[in-house]
Amino acid sequence: MGRRRRKGVVIHGWLAIHKEPGLSSSQVVERVIRTTKANKAGHGGTLDPFSEGVLPIALGEATKTSGMVLNGDKSYRCWLKFGQETDSGDLTGVLLEEQGRVPSEAELRAVLPQFMGEIEQVPPVFSALRVDGERAYKRARRGEEVQLASRRVRIDRLELVGFEADTAVLDVACGKGTYIRSLGVDIARALHSRAHLVRLLRTGTMGFGLNDAVTLEQLREACSEGRLQEILYPVDRVLDDIPALRMTGNAWYRLRQGQEVEVEDAATPAGMVRLQDPDGQFGLLGEISAQADLQGLRRIKPTRLFHLDETPGSDPTAQ
Repeated sequence: MGRRRRKGVVIHGWLAIHKEPGLSSSQVVERVIRTTKANKAGHGGTLDPFSEGVLPIALGEATKTSGMVLNGDKSYRCWLKFGQETDSGDLTGVLLEEQGRVPSEAELRAVLPQFMGEIEQVPPVFSALRVDGERAYKRARRGEEVQLASRRVRIDRLELVGFEADTAVLDVACGKGTYIRSLGVDIARALHSRAHLVRLLRTGTMGFGLNDAVTLEQLREACSEGRLQEILYPVDRVLDDIPALRMTGNAWYRLRQGQEVEVEDAATPAGMVRLQDPDGQFGLLGEISAQADLQGLRRIKPTRLFHLDETPGSDPTAQ
């Protein structure tokens, strides 16, 4: 997660921003910070400048949760234009090869099942992957040859939802690490054609969808009208896959002090657990033991403390 820290307002939670084309993910973070005055922020998964759609932004203590998300699934709608392949796999790149053949809709539908399930994919050279410690896209921009190894990715859904002239519209649901630009290039090559993306819309990630997202302009309006809390999601919003357990007052106090506690709860599975105070407010992650003792008690060890007791909207630099 790209993060920015500075003096400013203490805000904890997630924003779902509908990123517009032309902005980098880091630029969106900077604009969110400038609008909200938040003292700490970061994005939950890079979107290329050419792409648009859902970009989760973590504020304050929510930045701790990005790497803990169990569900890395994403969904996209992409517009794939046949006839030309570019070095970036999208319309921002340099033309590499031209192949005027446009497949028929029937041909395209017939080849799509080949790309379902687990497949091998070579990431695009214009990507944020590191090669010898440096981002691949930086090397590619300098004209250096970049060799990236193929890796296994997962495609859960690949549906043709439109086809007009030389452009197909595809809906994709996939696992973490999948590059839609590479998918488009590979589909075209399987059809003895060439193609590149002319538009890419991320429709869902980290449990956020398009209906959850606001534009930067809507964020500015909400902040100017004092309505930020209306569009701010809880810190543990992205951890919904992790079971939650409400603690008693004494157990909560001990856990916050870093001490292990015993519980009789047998329904909560072993492993990571979201821990809540007696009022149901999240504030800790813990690990619950698999084995119970002779009295049937299981132990919970606190693993990550979230400092959410600072007043949202307060300025830590104020005297």
